[in-house]
Amino acid sequence: MSHPTRTDLSAWLDLWNHTDLPTAMWIDGEYRAARGGASAALVTPRDGGEIARLPLAAEADVDDAVRGARTVFEKGIWSKLPPRERGEVLLRWADLLEQHRDEIALLVSLEMGKPISDAWAIELRTTIGVIRWYGELADKLMDESPRGREGSVALVTREPLGVVAAITPWNFPMTLAIFKLPAALVAGNTVVLKPASQSPLSALRVAELAVQAGMPAGVLQVITGSGPVTGAALALHQDIATLTFTGSTEVGKQLLHYAGDSNAKPVWLELGGKSPNIIFPDAPDMAEAIRTAAWAISFNSGQMCTAGSRLVVHEDVRDQVVEGVVSHLRSLRMGDPLDPNTEFGPLASSRHRDDVLREVAKGIDSGATLVTGSADAPDRPGWFVDPVVFTNVDNSDRLAQHEIFGPVLSVISFRDEDEAVRIANDSDYGLGSAIWTADLSRAHRLSREIDAGLVWVNCFEEGDYSVPFGGRKLSGHGGDKSVHGLEKFTAFKTTWMKL
Repeated sequence: MSHPTRTDLSAWLDLWNHTDLPTAMWIDGEYRAARGGASAALVTPRDGGEIARLPLAAEADVDDAVRGARTVFEKGIWSKLPPRERGEVLLRWADLLEQHRDEIALLVSLEMGKPISDAWAIELRTTIGVIRWYGELADKLMDESPRGREGSVALVTREPLGVVAAITPWNFPMTLAIFKLPAALVAGNTVVLKPASQSPLSALRVAELAVQAGMPAGVLQVITGSGPVTGAALALHQDIATLTFTGSTEVGKQLLHYAGDSNAKPVWLELGGKSPNIIFPDAPDMAEAIRTAAWAISFNSGQMCTAGSRLVVHEDVRDQVVEGVVSHLRSLRMGDPLDPNTEFGPLASSRHRDDVLREVAKGIDSGATLVTGSADAPDRPGWFVDPVVFTNVDNSDRLAQHEIFGPVLSVISFRDEDEAVRIANDSDYGLGSAIWTADLSRAHRLSREIDAGLVWVNCFEEGDYSVPFGGRKLSGHGGDKSVHGLEKFTAFKTTWMKL
């Protein structure tokens, strides 16, 4: 399918009426309530209404999930399966996700407020594509046998680690989980996934489809609950071999402490960002640069770790760029995320909306110039925030340094290349960045000088399954996607044989 068959709000509402939402954890191939019976309401950002109740896993539930995954790993029914067969399961899994694409897009939209068109066309496209890519890669990886010694043979092999814990966020419930899961699984590990408490529905359904695709029960477990209880129990568990996390910098730091307090498991972090989007006067297509700058702060309602939240623009074109960006932002169609015509949806929770609005108020109080937007929520159902643009922002201001994680753009002027690079690198974060210029030498120079894991030239947020995604500094370490995404889920073994 290249386009969804449901093209209006009523059709998606009808699908919702005929869809059974998950209400339990997925452990050992079946849905299961928490041992103590604890649960919490799941509300949808579209109007704040309760749509389901999900279990709150306690330490005993985490033990069950990890024990089941460990047992399956040690039996070898997945870890010792020929790589080609593991890959075939992933390919069937991707096919099932394609068949159920409307349903999973609906779950994503309901649980975190993403416009249904984006959930279907962007999030599910990436989800299916990454699974398929790793499925096709499964039997194409080679171990090593170094040369150089006449009387011996050395083998360097990579082996699965055991049980992998994955803790993933709410802003891309499918994409950021699937950046991790197929790589860990195709390497032969079993996985316990804890999705964000705001967005567990799609992960639960996708795990159920994995078993239908032929993945043995227990290979992929999904537990639900809070970070302080469920997430902490998982991170502290002695039988977790490695932990991979995408989320806030504060939680990422805490997970490092948990690893040290338990079995010193490796912890791989993909954290926040404050991406500089640098526009020079010689941008090859200024209209495209302006349109993309607006998209980079408004897509997913600004809830992206790579969001282009710092618009670093040359003083000669600042007014032109700001005027164009504001025009694009004001034209966005805000509305019900289940309406295919909606371009800009609500934020993922009422608490997060309030946090974003408080940051806007602080920006106004700081003396920055508010060009568009407001510190007040729009008068409509759902947790909406109008896109906000500030000018006359100094890069040392909180607006430029703090990750707001919403549709709040700070415009910072520069005069020359050196100043642009200083502004770009003057941040605790180092995830995404972009440069708009027609000067090939400048593009190469700045790409080398910018301290970030991702540099886009004359584009933003571009990539492919074959290239890694990851950052530096407080944006984390260790890449997802590509062949390199497998490295954190395997261990080297050297076998030396004297002849």
